[in-house]
Amino acid sequence: MEIIEKALKQGRATLSEYESKQVLASYGIPVTREFMAAGAEDLIKAASEIGYPLVLKGCSPAIAHKTEKNLIRVDIRNEDEAKAGFEEISAHIGAEDSILVQEMVKGQRELVIGLTRDPQFGPCVMFGLGGIFTEILKDISFRVAPLEERDAMEMMKEIRGAKIMEGVRGMEPADLDAFSSILIKVGQIGLENEQIKEIDMNPVIISGSRPVAVDALVVLDGQTEEGEPQGPK
Repeated sequence: MEIIEKALKQGRATLSEYESKQVLASYGIPVTREFMAAGAEDLIKAASEIGYPLVLKGCSPAIAHKTEKNLIRVDIRNEDEAKAGFEEISAHIGAEDSILVQEMVKGQRELVIGLTRDPQFGPCVMFGLGGIFTEILKDISFRVAPLEERDAMEMMKEIRGAKIMEGVRGMEPADLDAFSSILIKVGQIGLENEQIKEIDMNPVIISGSRPVAVDALVVLDGQTEEGEPQGPK
């Protein structure tokens, strides 16, 4: 895949959030509508395309933990707020970095979907509770790729918080078929792209009934088959 090859040639170990979502979207995985903005003109154009409310994020392959670095502004409702947020984030990122202008996806339920490449079993798909609860509860399930629909459905039932997928507190039941499709496709990505070491989609928000990947990170393995690191000489 061109995005991955370009990153490896640059000696990078990760893709930016924007690049990561491009990889996911190429496999039909639903991600947020978003545009990269290098300046105020790009910002206003993106805002008009997406509509308010918006989310702004500092975006670079070197930025993995945006919240801790104060590089996210949410629930931006007009042009003045967008410009102010853009200037605030710009003051904390490098000149070569950009800002991601993203639709604000609304939903109270957050899941995590990912992939890790095990030395023995190969690509393994992960599903569990997301957002701030990922590290705290560690409520996750795994399957070795490739996955069939039955595997994906079993993964969603195995976590302790499985009821989050049901119609609770007046919310719609999650679209299990859509989630199943994502899990299967994540396994497919791992099988078809050996350079991908990890995928982390967190959170995947249930918007209405449908899942949307709001944040994503793809980690690369810069080793060739001969064990020699790829990248610039």
